[in-house]
Amino acid sequence: MHETILYRGYCFLSRNTKIFCIADDFCKEFELETDKTGLSEKSKGCHRQCRMSISEIMTILICFHFDSYRNLCHYYTFLVKEHLADLFPNQLSYNRFLELEARVSVEMMMFLQICCFGRCTGISFIDSTCIPVCHNKRIYRNKVFRNYATRGKSTMGWYFGFKLHLICNERGEILNFMLTKANVDDRDENVFNRLTDNVFGKLF
Repeated sequence: MHETILYRGYCFLSRNTKIFCIADDFCKEFELETDKTGLSEKSKGCHRQCRMSISEIMTILICFHFDSYRNLCHYYTFLVKEHLADLFPNQLSYNRFLELEARVSVEMMMFLQICCFGRCTGISFIDSTCIPVCHNKRIYRNKVFRNYATRGKSTMGWYFGFKLHLICNERGEILNFMLTKANVDDRDENVFNRLTDNVFGKLF
């Protein structure tokens, strides 16, 4: 039993290290490209320097989806702060981490498109899933997504939020995705054309 726990811990640390190395290499290349265009100069002047690097924040956000934690708060406060202090020595408070999470959205989006997308094999599957942002009873009190989210209906009923459209191959690799408002139809022509761009073969 003890050996099993040690083995799982080693695999967990190894996975985190591998993901960090990939994310860190990407961030270095991304920073070089933004420096060439001068896009990073303004952002550097607007925000104070952070102890935790962008690649560390990205690693935590990516690894969160590999574990069984139901929310990021439990994952960060219990696992990262208590058990991964050696991997992330310059840790932040959870509230501060959430503030910086939005700052890495561009890097995360580019990382997903450049490093994580699969290749079309000729067999693709397209589907969508709902992303509710709050309970239906709290719709009128929701201020964060008031001007962005809408009401929509799924197989589980009505909800308030967004809709994630995905297309993947038979190996489960994501080929493309699109985030829309909840009231956008799955058969919307603009959504379909953007998702199926560079996709060939059979589509289910």
